[in-house]
Amino acid sequence: MPATVLILQHTDVCPPARVGRWLAEAGCTLRVVRCDLGEIPPRTLAGVDGLVVLGGAMGAYDDAAFGWLPSTKELLRQAVGSGLPSLAICLGHQLLAVAHGGLVARSPVGPQLGLLLVELTPAGRVDPLFSALPADAKVVHWNNDMVTRLPAGAAALSNTAGGVQAFRLANAWAVQFHPEVDVETLRRWADADVRDGLLEQTEVDRRLDDVAAADDCVIASWRPFTIGFARLMQESG
Repeated sequence: MPATVLILQHTDVCPPARVGRWLAEAGCTLRVVRCDLGEIPPRTLAGVDGLVVLGGAMGAYDDAAFGWLPSTKELLRQAVGSGLPSLAICLGHQLLAVAHGGLVARSPVGPQLGLLLVELTPAGRVDPLFSALPADAKVVHWNNDMVTRLPAGAAALSNTAGGVQAFRLANAWAVQFHPEVDVETLRRWADADVRDGLLEQTEVDRRLDDVAAADDCVIASWRPFTIGFARLMQESG
């Protein structure tokens, strides 16, 4: 039987994108819930083999404004409690931390934007998923908030000066960065930041050119990572 993965999407501009395509390539059945369109997340994780929680512009503490966030945090608690393989990306990374007693705040070094090297911790170098990354693996970042305190029992897998970039809690992996993003999706985020006066067009063009130039290497790192996650779901199911 193919693994069924529940994917919680918070906004139109943060789709499953490549992660969704790679999971499908690995034989997974995707069940996408568009929380931003009023679709209600399930109350339990019965009938699924894995959970993916995507990114979004909202904050990890914005429960009052985005009524599905408490349900998302509860599903993340259920996933950790049951050992269900889970992947939490960007906002999902922060929600996983907060749901288990961690803290999220603005990055002390300012926004992280564009392509950065993945800096593995000792735990990351022996992790079942992260240890397979090449030594020069890079990935796209586009964030302001960071996990500033890990939940009890979590292991940091990757850090930068801004804070925790990846951690593992039980069978849940969380990444602040965006293995799912392609250049077209990133351009939508960047164009919005230019319109809002947050970034200059010249800076955006430079960062997008860097991402486009490294795209083949990014795919070579994160497609196997995602397929490894799919394999975990299939083995656990």
